[in-house]
Amino acid sequence: MADTDWAGARERMLLDPAVVNLNTGSGGPLPRSVFERVTALRGRLAHAPMDFLLREVPPLLWRARESLAAFVGSEPHRLVLTTNVTAAVNLVASSLRPAAPGEILMSDQEYAPMRWCWERVAQEHGLTVRTFRLPRMPRDPQEIVDAAVGAMNGRTRLLFFSHVVSSTGLVLPAARLCEEARRRSVLTVVDGAHAPAFTALDLAALPCDFYAGSGHKWLLAPTGVGFLHIGADRAQTLRPPQVSWAYHPPATGGEPDARDRFGSTPRLRRLECEGTRDICPWLTLPEAIGFQAELGHDRVRARMRETAGYARQRLTGWCGLEAATPEPAELSGGMVAFRLPRGTDADGLRDGLWERFRIESAVAGRPDGPLIRVSAHFYTTEAEIDVLAQALKDAQDRGSIPQK
Repeated sequence: MADTDWAGARERMLLDPAVVNLNTGSGGPLPRSVFERVTALRGRLAHAPMDFLLREVPPLLWRARESLAAFVGSEPHRLVLTTNVTAAVNLVASSLRPAAPGEILMSDQEYAPMRWCWERVAQEHGLTVRTFRLPRMPRDPQEIVDAAVGAMNGRTRLLFFSHVVSSTGLVLPAARLCEEARRRSVLTVVDGAHAPAFTALDLAALPCDFYAGSGHKWLLAPTGVGFLHIGADRAQTLRPPQVSWAYHPPATGGEPDARDRFGSTPRLRRLECEGTRDICPWLTLPEAIGFQAELGHDRVRARMRETAGYARQRLTGWCGLEAATPEPAELSGGMVAFRLPRGTDADGLRDGLWERFRIESAVAGRPDGPLIRVSAHFYTTEAEIDVLAQALKDAQDRGSIPQK
């Protein structure tokens, strides 16, 4: 589309007209075409379950795997399909046996359940968990690299970090962090929950050991779409989270990474198979990827950045807000967060935005101060940002945000 019609593209989305949706970072709405596809697939599953699962699914599953591989710069045999990033990271965490004594290193801005996941690993294997402080408002990716490298030492066994920080939208220099870790023989696990469609992923150029991604956010795929990219020579490391039909290798032998009759490979199926379940969300990946490809992935990301930039300009200084996301293009994208004045009632503000204005936005109280995050996709409008600005003024008048 040479001149993308964003209003027309917005009409192709399932959006509640009564809601101002500024929270794609938590979960994206669906394009109508993707919803219709997953609904049709579930109709087939409901009407003829065994015919669908045994005969229709295998070619659809392989097509989905190929589409995802091409989109993220991986290979089909290196992509485990999962429910979400949480499942993918836990698959890795439950499989690894890091040498003790030692430590697991992560940034101080990691998603709480992921931090708990690695704390459990450390407890089980006699390790410690240590965090390094991300620069508050870096101006250059090298500041982040320096902070991580300065924290690594001879005890560091694993580095875990988010490609895109959930709370602020800060984009970390993932390739450079993985290169530095590899140089020191440190295993890398990357939380890429926000990265697919938010950034232009090329996992082949990212020297990580494991990379977990989600489809239900910026890719606008159905809930239940996640993946784990397995780095070179790491496939043997993973242990299936459950014992099911694919647990034992095929009796006929064969190549573990070759396509099989199930739409997978023997190695991947061993990790994915949970018995009978609904994998229809996975099968919609070609439609979800194709929807934004038609709009133009680069154009979509440019539009996201444009709208996030408008939010930065409109809200910085408004009601005492201070931008918490760096502006340089290599450090940011379609999300921008703002520090709220100390004493802001985060829960009250979040509830008030919804109850009075039907605004869906992430508001969180944090040890370093409360934040509000604006997630702007191509369907987000400047007018919706203006509605948020007026709602924040109303919240300040009502006392949820202190007057400066």
